[in-house]
Amino acid sequence: MDAATCDVARPRAWRSVPAGVTTVVMGVLIATVLWSATRSGSTALVRADVVLAVAALALVPLVVRHPEVAGLLAGLLVALSPVATPVASFAVLFTARSRPFRQAAVVAAVGVAGEAVQAVWRPMPSLPYGWRLVLMTAAYAALLGWGTWARARHALLAALRDRAWRAEQEQERRVVEARAGERTRIAREMHDVLAHRLSLLAAAAGAMEYRPDAPPERLSAAAGVIRVSAHQALDELREVITLLRSDDAEAPADAPPGQTLADLPRLVEEARAAGQHIEVDDPLGPPVEVPPAVGRTAYRIAQEALTNARKHAAGQPVRLALGGAPGSGLSIAVSNPTTPDGGAAGHDGAGLIGLAERAALTGGRVAHHIDASGRFHLTAWLPWPT
Repeated sequence: MDAATCDVARPRAWRSVPAGVTTVVMGVLIATVLWSATRSGSTALVRADVVLAVAALALVPLVVRHPEVAGLLAGLLVALSPVATPVASFAVLFTARSRPFRQAAVVAAVGVAGEAVQAVWRPMPSLPYGWRLVLMTAAYAALLGWGTWARARHALLAALRDRAWRAEQEQERRVVEARAGERTRIAREMHDVLAHRLSLLAAAAGAMEYRPDAPPERLSAAAGVIRVSAHQALDELREVITLLRSDDAEAPADAPPGQTLADLPRLVEEARAAGQHIEVDDPLGPPVEVPPAVGRTAYRIAQEALTNARKHAAGQPVRLALGGAPGSGLSIAVSNPTTPDGGAAGHDGAGLIGLAERAALTGGRVAHHIDASGRFHLTAWLPWPT
């Protein structure tokens, strides 16, 4: 938000106060000063004060629209009568609130000059000229400072609001880009898998076509390959269609295509070689057979969790636990202590949203939280059919 926008917004904010209310308040203050002036002045001076009070009151609506002009006129009236002092003070405050400091300082200087002239020909017996001038100068300076501070605060809040709005827009842009990146990456991976499945299907079908005289056992095996490959190809094609129709995909992923649960030990060893302390609880034992999509998702979840721990909780030990069985599902749990500079925000990026979408494609779920002791937990459950 630029300075021009702020300067336009500030007067509008003050104009939201009804002009009638401002005029009534100024009228009460002017009447109070006028009543005080009539107690010690002559009849001619009182009549002049009444006329000047009406003129000062007429300047109030002008202060709201053109505070610098109205402030200069009110400063001139102050030189003639104290009844214009409330309007001149209000003009200084309003100008400092809605105009640059230089204009407000000129209005304040004119008001102080008017007070100095007034004190010469309308002295106060109980207050020496010097002290009166010091007090009026301090009062106008206080109004000038107050208005300038209010203007600076308004500009700061407007800038902060604008910055927050821009940050929100930038975050939305990143979400859209991450969503497109994740869709493209998974679609490319599924394309490679589908090409493999279809090539197997085509090879088996070709063998049956060109060798119709093959033994029944070989024809049955080829038919079985066609059936399994077609079924798996349809399942993986359904995943691609679900991904492309979903509006909740997000986050680029960096797990290379083809890596599954069987590659998890190598991932752990690579992380340990990089200096990360990892404790693995794997009752599953040797590499087990899980559906390819589930295996890739499990690998991706573990990889993202270990990467987040290295980035946002460097040097902290990580615990990785696997469990489950065919029919009951595959569970993955990763936890690590958080660090003061890492915090919760470091574990709440686009990567975890992408993991949730990945798990949803296979019928699973992902959750994460920080417990009371400050330990970050990532849990996932993936279906594991019998």
